[in-house]
Amino acid sequence: MQIVQNILNAVVFVSDESGNSCGDGETASTSKQRLTAQTLSCITCGKTFSSQRRLETHERKHTEQKLFTCTRCDISFPTLQEKKLHSQEHRDKKHFHCEECGNHFRSKSNLDSHQRIHTGEKPHKCPHCEKGFGRITHLKRHVRIHTNERPYECSQCGKGFRDSGCLKSHQKIHSEEKLYQCSHCDKRFRHKFQLIPHERMHTGVKPYLCSHCGKSFSTPSSISVHQAVHTGEKPHQCSVCEKSFSRLDILLNHQRTHTGEKLHKCSQCDRIFARLDVLRIHERVHTGEKPYHCSICGERFSQLGSYKTHQKKHAEEQTALESS
Repeated sequence: MQIVQNILNAVVFVSDESGNSCGDGETASTSKQRLTAQTLSCITCGKTFSSQRRLETHERKHTEQKLFTCTRCDISFPTLQEKKLHSQEHRDKKHFHCEECGNHFRSKSNLDSHQRIHTGEKPHKCPHCEKGFGRITHLKRHVRIHTNERPYECSQCGKGFRDSGCLKSHQKIHSEEKLYQCSHCDKRFRHKFQLIPHERMHTGVKPYLCSHCGKSFSTPSSISVHQAVHTGEKPHQCSVCEKSFSRLDILLNHQRTHTGEKLHKCSQCDRIFARLDVLRIHERVHTGEKPYHCSICGERFSQLGSYKTHQKKHAEEQTALESS
């Protein structure tokens, strides 16, 4: 830079009446800028740059100096732009492969978390109880049960939720849109998890098998309730009347009998129910749905209780015929 300063000091400007330097109309300021720009040139290829930072970035390509390293695969790059382009390839591809089940993941950390499903490892321990989790996000969600923290709030009604998934599911209550239609009847649902068990009523599929007695069930919640018959476990206790339940959702439904809270509104009329299963039975009044089918006479029923009462009549008739 001393050479540049000497050159600038040696430049002699002859001013004319308009204040311009002699010859080409260039001012002292613009001449200095031009000469400075010309000196910011790459000594290897001669390319010029407008700033020292851009020159230094360019020169790394010649020197092979690689300052920017990919955190996923440890490959280094001379410029940040090249590293960003490389990182995009990781986002577009799933390089990390699980040898147990064949699933692919975009990062090693996601693969490590997934593999705990196979190993059963649960390194993230709850500070309030003895429960452990394979993912830190699952632990954070669980801890909110102890702290009663509900950071996700519905903008429509103000109700709070422990995780964003529950909030999204809840918000569909405020919407009339039902995207999921049964392939066997005209009934539609807001959530896919509601559609799947409904369709099993038509198909008779019961994929959940009890390891104690071999009985099969159509939903995970059904088999959980059933297995409590074998184990007798009821870990969820009501703080008002001390009654215990095998599942948390059953306890929450029970507690509404104390609070009078009713969250489940019928989409066809103004009735509101404390329990979702009671709402579903009620909605059959509007839809005309009769999912319970008698295999003997073909009659259909909207409620399980009516269906069982009907079947008892056939059993009594059969017993009367055999005894006569």
